[in-house]
Amino acid sequence: MKRPNVMIVLNDDMGYSDIGCYGGEIETPNLDRLAAGGVRFSQFYNTARCSPSRASLLTGLHPHQTGIGILTDNDGPDGYPGNLNRNCATIAEVLKADGYRTYMSGKWHLAHDIYKEKHTWPIQRGFDRFYGTLSGTSNYFRPLTLMRDNENLDEEELPSDFYYTDAISDEAASFVEEHAAQHADSPFFMYVAYTAPHWPLHAKETDIAKYKGHFDEGWDSLREKRLTRLRECGILDDTSLLSDRDPTQPPWESAEHKDWLLRCMEVYAAQIDCMDQGIGTILHALEKTGQLENTLIVFLADNGGCAEVLQEKLRERVKSKKVSPVVSRNGQDIRFGNRPDVMPGSEDSFQSYGIAWANLSNTPFRLYKHWVHEGGIATPFIVHWPERIGNAGEVVHTPWQLTDVVPTILEITGAAYPESMNGHSLPPLEGDSFAPALEGRIASKGPLYWEHEGNSAIRIGEWKLVRNYPGPWELYNMKEDRSELKDLAEEYPDKVNEMRNLYDQWAQRCKVIPREQIVRSKQRK
Repeated sequence: MKRPNVMIVLNDDMGYSDIGCYGGEIETPNLDRLAAGGVRFSQFYNTARCSPSRASLLTGLHPHQTGIGILTDNDGPDGYPGNLNRNCATIAEVLKADGYRTYMSGKWHLAHDIYKEKHTWPIQRGFDRFYGTLSGTSNYFRPLTLMRDNENLDEEELPSDFYYTDAISDEAASFVEEHAAQHADSPFFMYVAYTAPHWPLHAKETDIAKYKGHFDEGWDSLREKRLTRLRECGILDDTSLLSDRDPTQPPWESAEHKDWLLRCMEVYAAQIDCMDQGIGTILHALEKTGQLENTLIVFLADNGGCAEVLQEKLRERVKSKKVSPVVSRNGQDIRFGNRPDVMPGSEDSFQSYGIAWANLSNTPFRLYKHWVHEGGIATPFIVHWPERIGNAGEVVHTPWQLTDVVPTILEITGAAYPESMNGHSLPPLEGDSFAPALEGRIASKGPLYWEHEGNSAIRIGEWKLVRNYPGPWELYNMKEDRSELKDLAEEYPDKVNEMRNLYDQWAQRCKVIPREQIVRSKQRK
């Protein structure tokens, strides 16, 4: 039997309920198609932030073990180095050693040095081919740190109609066709990592125009309707209630600058729409080359919707790090920061969609990217594999997280996880395989753990212990209260102590650096 191809499609800063097959208003027919022909997971979790999620997804370890506990900044001398270390192996490295060809198109964001030291770049970490950016964010129309394999591409030589989301999709489709033409006897692994819909709010006008009027009724009404659709499609049940609107945000009826606010959400939706169009391009390439039936496709987001409000001072940080231009092609200063006098979408703006729309994206949950409450870590998760999935269209409700992806891929491909690589010993994988769930069989799962910037959580079965650092621990029954509205910590102190002890043991074993230590380390730099 021919070994399967594997494709992971990751998008950036998208909420739990944005896409159509998870209750959203945004048109995503290609993702909806994958969901209808595959399975959706209702309780799959990422790691609350860009780089840590990528590190965990690609290695099967918790991000702290890989050297990337926060982002790719060097938090030394006593913090995380911000580089993917050598005491971990990427799934690309493991599969390449087992006969797979490996390809990547999109955002890397796992290297501290994005200009000189190449040892943590994609080609050096297992990929045969790479097209994409090394940095965490950039201008969609003229990205810096754009690479082909190990060589930088000059942004000044990009075509006038360049748009990064389209380029990621087109390059991935080209890799699919190249593989079929040149390496048909070998299986492939492909990692497609979109930057969409991460800020800045940049999109093509044709895509933005599709969403004129889509969000005019405002965030309050749309949150209610999303929850209804989530229940109707079986993702959530009636025990999942709508969390309150973010207390810092007004009711839609009294919100100011509605034209600007609506434009923000319209551009955000256009970014996701364009990504879905690109996924359609990749699917067409797989179909055209006869590879779709035997390709396992996984789709997910790296964290929940992002509530970051951009300020004008971001210009200096972007300029100093050389990750995005500060002057447009026509010589005009790019206008940084969320300001109602500048409509987002074009190259000469640099904005985010803000707290209230992120609250909509994460319906019905509360909090956002950075936090490990449900709004920060719950992601859509779609698995499509026509040759093997026997329960197409169904929803898997068992909780899983990023560390489970690599073990699943290894079971499906038959590849073995090594004890060492390139002279470096490797810790055992942290996750479990969810492959049985793809065929409708029940698969059990042990404790799930999270930590990001002091925000911490552990989930065991229906119980979740979580804290918003530096606040107290909160306890929730996830079977009865998925939206985390009723804190039971005072009612069940023994459960809190039991779970906290398990969390502390995990944190020590997996090299979680206490938040206070990182703050002190940065102060000494």
